[in-house]
This record gives sequence, structure tokens and C-alpha cells, in this order.
Amino acid sequence: MDELTLDTPEGQKTLRLGAWLNYDPVRIHKMIIREKVLHVDQIEVLNPLVSKLRRADPQYFKQYMGLNVTIDFPGYSSDIVAKIPFENDPIGFYKWWRKGKHEDKVYLSKVNQFRLFQKVYLMEPKVMLKKDIQFVQSF
Repeated sequence: MDELTLDTPEGQKTLRLGAWLNYDPVRIHKMIIREKVLHVDQIEVLNPLVSKLRRADPQYFKQYMGLNVTIDFPGYSSDIVAKIPFENDPIGFYKWWRKGKHEDKVYLSKVNQFRLFQKVYLMEPKVMLKKDIQFVQSF
């Protein structure tokens, strides 16, 4: 009952959903999260799928996780969700993320970049890079 037929470069292919998680986890994830054409059980399918995404396509995984990724942020004894310093310490997060060259660890959408840059610009614009100030001022 849990078989799924999809078009692949080799033609139509029918596999059990669990096999699709191994064969093309990014496509299955997009069908569940973005397109919402598949409805699956959180524990049985979605949790294992997210762990497979990390290995299958690290860039897609990073974009999907956004501020929900865990990071090693200075001042905390253990890894924390990036959203916490983003919200509570925007200047520290900006320095860590942009100036500390950790942009590869946390994906910020343009909206979140604008939110961060705007907060830092209002609080302490001297710490910002010129290109980020121009980004804020362009709106």
C-alpha cells in the first residue's frame, strides 16, 4: 500500500516509500514539505527522511533547516539552535555569522538577513560591513 510511482531519468519507477527515501530523499522531502502532495507519518517517515537529507544534499538540508540548525555559539556551554542568538543577541550573531566566517553553517534567507542587518544597524551600525549597510539602506 505504500508504493509510489514517479518519473525518473530512467523512466517510471515504482518503489516502496522507504526505498524512495534512500533513492531520492530531496525529491520526496519537497513533495511532503513544499508541494504537500504526500502526507506521511512524522515519526516513521519524516524524521528518518530529515536525517537522510543531511547526507544526501547538505546544501538543501542547510536551507531547509535555516535558523533551526544547531550551532556552537560562543558563550553557551553546548550547541544551541541558531534562532536563539539570532533573536536575543543580534550583534553577537552578526559578528559570529558574517565577520566570523560562519555563513556556511547557518543559511539565512534574504528576509532573515534583512531582519538581522536592520536590528544591528539600529543598535550598532559601526560593526557592520559596508555591503550590509547598503543592503539595509536600499529598502
